[in-house]
Amino acid sequence: MPRLEALSLDHAAALLAFERENRAYFAASISDRGDAYFAEFDVRLRELLADQAAGLLRFHVVVDDTGAVLGRFNLVDVAEGSAELGYRVAERSAGRGLATATVREVCALAASAYGLRTLRAVTTADNAASRTVLARTGFLVTGGIDLNGRPGLRFARDLSAAGDAPAGAGPVRESVRPRD
Repeated sequence: MPRLEALSLDHAAALLAFERENRAYFAASISDRGDAYFAEFDVRLRELLADQAAGLLRFHVVVDDTGAVLGRFNLVDVAEGSAELGYRVAERSAGRGLATATVREVCALAASAYGLRTLRAVTTADNAASRTVLARTGFLVTGGIDLNGRPGLRFARDLSAAGDAPAGAGPVRESVRPRD
């Protein structure tokens, strides 16, 4: 069963495999990370984990029973009770409710464990799947944005509203419950 875990160095090989295997799939809806990302992956991961230890961001991965990464769910620009949510799900796991279930879990975690009150997100206007996930998880459109020459949308979610924690939301290592 898929489970959400805080990103650590133990995930490095599986995370790199996830990014490589899904590079073309991701590039269809978001900007490609570029060759330098893959060439400098280990150095960049260590830098991000140092920022995570300092509380500047919170990175999470969803892994399956074999340890393979099925998705990334990140909270960046953590400051003053707010952060920006970003996520990507492996092509083989898309369309199964994994993103929606995990965004709900990350929202609950952001409020309960990290003390955040607001989350923001952006997506390209033509990314119907991401727009649907954000709508299903309580995010509201707050405006437009240019995303590397592509029209996009800004979203926000107030985590202090009643009903934020889904039933059974718990610690980071608790299983994500996607729909079948």
